[in-house]
Amino acid sequence: MAEKEHFQTQEHGENEALYGVSQETIRALEDALENHETARVERLIEPLHAADVAVVIEYLSPALRHQLIELLRPHFDPDILAHLNETVCEEVVEQLGTREIAEAITGLKTDDAVALIEDLDEHQQKEILDSIPMGERLILEEVLTYPEDSAARLMQREVVCVPSFWTVEETTRYMAEEEALPEKFYDLFVVDSDKIPIGEIPLSLLLRQKSSTKMTDIMSVDIKRIPALMDQEEVALLFRKYGLVSAPVVDEKGRIVGMITVDDVVNVIEEEAEEDIMLLSRVTESDFYEPLLSTSYSRIGWLLITLLNTLVAVTVISQFQHTIEKMVALAVLMPISAAMSGNAGMQVVTVTVRAIANRELGGANMNRAIWKETFVGLINGIVFGALMGSIAAFWFSNSALGMVLGGALILNMVWAAVGGVILPIVIDKMGMDPAISAGPSLTTTTDLLGFATFLGLASHFLV
Repeated sequence: MAEKEHFQTQEHGENEALYGVSQETIRALEDALENHETARVERLIEPLHAADVAVVIEYLSPALRHQLIELLRPHFDPDILAHLNETVCEEVVEQLGTREIAEAITGLKTDDAVALIEDLDEHQQKEILDSIPMGERLILEEVLTYPEDSAARLMQREVVCVPSFWTVEETTRYMAEEEALPEKFYDLFVVDSDKIPIGEIPLSLLLRQKSSTKMTDIMSVDIKRIPALMDQEEVALLFRKYGLVSAPVVDEKGRIVGMITVDDVVNVIEEEAEEDIMLLSRVTESDFYEPLLSTSYSRIGWLLITLLNTLVAVTVISQFQHTIEKMVALAVLMPISAAMSGNAGMQVVTVTVRAIANRELGGANMNRAIWKETFVGLINGIVFGALMGSIAAFWFSNSALGMVLGGALILNMVWAAVGGVILPIVIDKMGMDPAISAGPSLTTTTDLLGFATFLGLASHFLV
């Protein structure tokens, strides 16, 4: 059958993507849903991973999405919810209803359950939490009291802890008999009588020891304890710096309350990178799935700021109206300085915002970055100033005009380079997100300086 061919193509890597659901499978699913071929839909969905089913759900039109969820309802995989975009997830939650979502959440790890619940509105959160058994509800409610971007929101409460006086035999017997262990774990943590982690042991090391060996003899005391209130970006940097697979999360008294695993950190790294990219353009991750009017409304604010910046730039230009009237060529050339410096500045802002996010700027490193970008801006300004100045001089048969344009480009590109480093640093020191504010701040100044320097120099030397 055609469906079988789709799966075989996907399995053997002959498809355009090595992993994930193929476009052919998605089109086949759309066709099956449109023709109400329930059995065919189930055959197509059955071999797909939960993450791939989430991709299919997001790809479908709202009507077909609703139809697919209804077909999946009797055996809905809760892991699908963890992979859905926030906006689409809210739609699915609303369609499935409180009781079924509550049942689905009980099948998730603590961190996945929290990630799902925290994205819902307060009314939905309360309904779902009220439908969850008391024990699990108390755990989820406790985790939800922590700040949104904290380590505690990332952790799973299921963790393997053993006392320091146990042997390998006692530990392995405990892991074989205990039912409340995590589904997957890579390290176990040795704790003292106060539940404070004092060491960790990788499972691979544990399995190679004699049964009489004590935990304290093989544990590593170089354990990276993560405070529950640590920001998730700091957690991601910690995992990356030390190559961690898992790490214990501790409360204010140092007692272990959960653990964070590398798969959660990978999600954080991806989310933070996406967030910075989106914020540089002043849009949100869910923008793609939002209704038309909601998307329009969310973008109006930043477009209004851009409009105000433009009006300020127009005001600057209006001060040189008489200069432009005397030399029309200025009107043709004046966007060049602002546009070139604005683009050059955004390159520096992007690099600087990334360096701030990775904690790479500080002390002498900061001064070195400022001086480096200043000289890069100077070199690029000289190169493009000479290039555009020569073009302008040849185009309008006016060497003085070319020199003015070249000089304005050099000055503005140097500022773009310096401002591209300094503005994000200052904004970050002020406690604001440089990914949001640095770009508009810099482009406003480069526009103003671009027009002011070019027209000012022209007024002084040409008119």
